[in-house]
Amino acid sequence: MATGGAASSSPKIVWNETHRRFETEDRKAYLEYVLRNDGRVMDMVHTFVPSSKRGMGLASQLCVAAFNHAKSHSLSVIPTCSYVSDTFLTRNPSWNSLLHSEEHRSNI
Repeated sequence: MATGGAASSSPKIVWNETHRRFETEDRKAYLEYVLRNDGRVMDMVHTFVPSSKRGMGLASQLCVAAFNHAKSHSLSVIPTCSYVSDTFLTRNPSWNSLLHSEEHRSNI
């Protein structure tokens, strides 16, 4: 019954800069990324949530943390991970403004 209280509160998502990922405090669910274009582009390459934690919205929370980080650090995003591109962005199109495109390059 102790798990009932834990399930009612949102898990804390932390930025693990060393391993280039956003993860739950227990490190079991995570979103991995690669920095490209001299660190100006965040390529979200993989999202993982263990079967014991699925259905709690963790993948979405990991994406929100990563997109907020990208926004606050003026990074554009490449959604290589199929969850990010096919599920998260479809449900949350407001984040599409951060997507990387060749048009963002300067013409100078």
